[in-house]
Amino acid sequence: MLFLTNEHIQEVLDMKTCLDAMEDAYRDLSKNEAAYRPRIDFYVPREPHYYRWGTMEGASRSLGYMAIRMKSDMLVWEKNGEFETEDKYCMEPGTYCGLIFLLSVRNGEPLALMNDGYLQHMRVGACAGLGVKYLSRQNSKVLGMLGSGGMARTYTQAIHEVRDIELLRVFSPTKANREAFAAEMREQLGLTVETCDDAETACRGADIVALATDSLVQVMKPEWVEPGMHITNVRSNEAGPEILAKCDLQARLGASTLVLDNPPPGTVHGSDGMFAYIAGTDEEKTKIPPSPIREIDNADIGTIPDLMAGTWPGRTSDQQVTFLNNQGTQGLQFAAVGGTAFELAKAKGLGHPLPREWFLQDIRD
Repeated sequence: MLFLTNEHIQEVLDMKTCLDAMEDAYRDLSKNEAAYRPRIDFYVPREPHYYRWGTMEGASRSLGYMAIRMKSDMLVWEKNGEFETEDKYCMEPGTYCGLIFLLSVRNGEPLALMNDGYLQHMRVGACAGLGVKYLSRQNSKVLGMLGSGGMARTYTQAIHEVRDIELLRVFSPTKANREAFAAEMREQLGLTVETCDDAETACRGADIVALATDSLVQVMKPEWVEPGMHITNVRSNEAGPEILAKCDLQARLGASTLVLDNPPPGTVHGSDGMFAYIAGTDEEKTKIPPSPIREIDNADIGTIPDLMAGTWPGRTSDQQVTFLNNQGTQGLQFAAVGGTAFELAKAKGLGHPLPREWFLQDIRD
């Protein structure tokens, strides 16, 4: 049994390895050799900030791993210029609590506890990269990026890994942040990077547009969508029905939530488009930012596993506008990428050993 920190995982997991692990997991999913549960959140209103506990699970039979990711957050919703954003912390701003519990599906053995921060950014970026690989034009050269945080970094890495990107244009509301992001991407990936003073400039003329923000409202306008463009997101809120209406082809990773006609009492679709239980009053429930879940999580559209298996055609012309809803299958992603990171770290002798007997008992439940 190991405890793996973000630093241990970062030492062994690069984007190519992450992309390969995710493709293996999605092949399993297309063959019914893998499964996942969409994220479920539990809100406990506490003014001025709400508490949220979130979990997601997944397993792959061929890879041999089961993972559950657990998050403990205090939420901060605020206005940032024209955008509404969601920030989070645990105990105090700048500290976070997110863990992955990795287990063997072959004998039930507890294998590792892992920090989720680095893995979280890498697995989301890798899925955006797979969407680009299977849905964007082969000759895509220009990437428009809205956002300059951790997700924007891994999105850029993954997209650059699968397409020969020559120019990156980036916009985020804080100039210092977008300048720092641009400098880092120039040095790390050797890209030509332009910083933009508005979102439209970053999107216009782009072959691929990535929405990698913490915004609770739509950040891209439908009139910016151009023929041949591929669009992807982080949050359901970033792209609304008007953007989807402009797209010839939509794809998803899988169901990102449990959409019920008669949801259980006390539940809502929360700000990340997830099925959420609320320990609070009706008034307190209304303060939780909603998600346009029914518009963007359409069960009738194809998935990346469908594309990989050849059961759904995907893009059929360079003029089509494609969209990947980068939501869903989260638990499976952590099983695949977490399992890979565990194997690589163990092979290098990394990690803090934990006594296995702490996690086993002789009392049957």
